[in-house]
Order: sequence, then structure tokens, then C-alpha cells
Amino acid sequence: MSALLADGTRTGRPRRRVVAHLGGGYAVRLDVRTWLVGAVLLAALAVVSVVTLSTGDYHVPPADVVRTLLGGGDPGDSFVVRTLRLPRLLTGLLVGAALGVGGGIFQSVSRNPLGSPDIIGFDTGAASGALVVILALHGSMAEIAAGSVIGGVGTAVLVYLLAMRKGVQGYRLILVGIGIAALLASVNSYLLTRASVTDAQSAAVWLTGSLNGRGWSQVRAVALAVAVLLPLAVPLGRLLRMLELGDDTARALGLAPERIRLSAIVVGVGLTATATACAGPIVFIALAAPQIARRLTKVPGPNVVPAALTGALLLVAADLAAQRVFDPKQLPVGIATGVLGGLYLAWLLGREWRRGRG
Repeated sequence: MSALLADGTRTGRPRRRVVAHLGGGYAVRLDVRTWLVGAVLLAALAVVSVVTLSTGDYHVPPADVVRTLLGGGDPGDSFVVRTLRLPRLLTGLLVGAALGVGGGIFQSVSRNPLGSPDIIGFDTGAASGALVVILALHGSMAEIAAGSVIGGVGTAVLVYLLAMRKGVQGYRLILVGIGIAALLASVNSYLLTRASVTDAQSAAVWLTGSLNGRGWSQVRAVALAVAVLLPLAVPLGRLLRMLELGDDTARALGLAPERIRLSAIVVGVGLTATATACAGPIVFIALAAPQIARRLTKVPGPNVVPAALTGALLLVAADLAAQRVFDPKQLPVGIATGVLGGLYLAWLLGREWRRGRG
């Protein structure tokens, strides 16, 4: 008997799985479809990455890009690929992966496809923290990033505390988050109106979300967050999948729902805040990547690894389009993802409305 989850995914469907024996009496079950989806996403990421490193004012043939990445190639190609273009690409890959996983965690915790960090206020809180540093303290890039992390984490704590009443319920988390986001958006607007023209322009550029000028310092920061938090998100993803069946079922299996939710929120906030600090509040990725990954794998829950790959692919593909479609002008990637995100959100709201009506 299959069960229908909140987002329409059915559990209990017969799936093709392979049992891999690891030796010593240990074995793991591998979902064939999930592995195939992951392989396709990795292949697409490799293609988009090579095209991104290849194209630009200075064209480098794809074969030379691969040769340069492997340590060969001439000095000119090496400077363009490894010094100028590779840090931007790696930042996009890691930020997209962090946003995809963070979005998947929050959507699973709230049991709602609208439970995304950029919908429930965490991105707005991170923007508030960054704006305070930019407009009031005139801080450096490192200080802006720190302010963004503090703002995002503080907003998450506030939303969690306000939404907690006999446990955190998904609809309450979303409603409280939307309210806090509206309040913080007003604060951000006020800060911009009180700022000088120069400071307001700098803040507006950061608020758009961009990978322009990103270097190895941003790569190291987001890589550290992903390296620490992604391994924690994988086992939490399995537990959140069980929680989607209901708290009573989870307790019957010996799980502690509130402890799992709190742990998941901490990991999701860490990933989202770090990504926002490194690239600004890039919308759409955290909303759409987990949903696309779930539809591809047909597996409930956050789908941590597929969501990470999908988020990375969406962001680097959007950045490639923002750089090349309007060449020689380059748009911030946040504009491209904002357009896609608005269309996707309108489709998602219409789909949820029709489902509720039906």
C-alpha cells in the first residue's frame, strides 16, 4: 500500500535496487534510478563547466581547458582558466550545491515545496546583516560576509522560536518566516533610503546576487562549509524522509522528531548563510533544485546529493547564460535566477492551488 506525502510523492512504490556487499557482513542498498540521475547530472555539470571555462573574450578550446586543468597547457591558457575563470566556476558550483541542499532540508522540515530559505526569510535576514555592515559600518568583504552569516542565523533562530508551539509545524514555520521576511524587507528598504548614493549602489549590487569578482577566498569559505555540513546532511536526509510520514510514525520507529528538525535546521541555515555570504542572496536555486531533484529520482525526502548536484548545475548554467546571452554586457546571475524563479514560483503556486481545489 503506497502513501501520499504532502508534496504528492508516493512512498512504497516498488523500485529497482541493487545490494552491494562491502565485506565483513556489511551491505548497502543502492537505488538504481538515483544513481543514474546522479551520473547524468555529473555529466551535465562537466559539460557546462568546460563550456564556462572555454568561452569568453579569450577563447580557449575545450580540449585545452581539460589539458590545463590536468596541469598542462600553455601559460596564457593557464592564467585565463585557472586564475581568472576557475574560482568563479568553483564558487558557483559550491554555492549552488549549498543552496540546493539547504532548500531541500527546509522543504522537508516544513513538508511544503514553498518552505525555501528565500521564501521564509533567511535570505532576507542575511541581506539585513550585510546591509548593516555595508551602509553603517562600511566594512570589508570579509566583514560583509560575517554580517550576512550573523543576519541569516539570527533570523533562523527568531523564526524557529516564534514557530515553536508544541513542536514546529510546517505551515507555522512558513507563515512566521514570510512575516519576518516582510518585516526585514522593510528594514532593508529603510536602510537603503538613508544611505548615500555610493553606498546604496554598492548595497544594490550585493543584493542582486552575483559571482562577479569571486576569488579563491570565497571558494575556500564555501568549500569548508560544504565539506563539514554536507556529510551531516546525508544521514539527516534519511531521517527527514521518515518524518515526512508523520511524527507519530517517526516516534514509533524510535526517532525524536524535534531533535531531528532542530539538527536539520542548523545544517540548512549553515549552508544557506555561507552561500549567501559568498555570493549574495541568489534566489530560485534553493526553491527549485530540491523539487527538480525529487521529480527526477522519484524519491521522497531532501534528496541531499541529487539536490546538491541539481543546485550546482542550475546556478552555473544560469551564470553562463547571464554572461553570454547579452554579451558583451554581463548580467549578475541573480537577475537570471530571479526571472526563472518568478516563473517557477507562479507555476508552483498554481499547481498547489489546483491540487487543493481538487
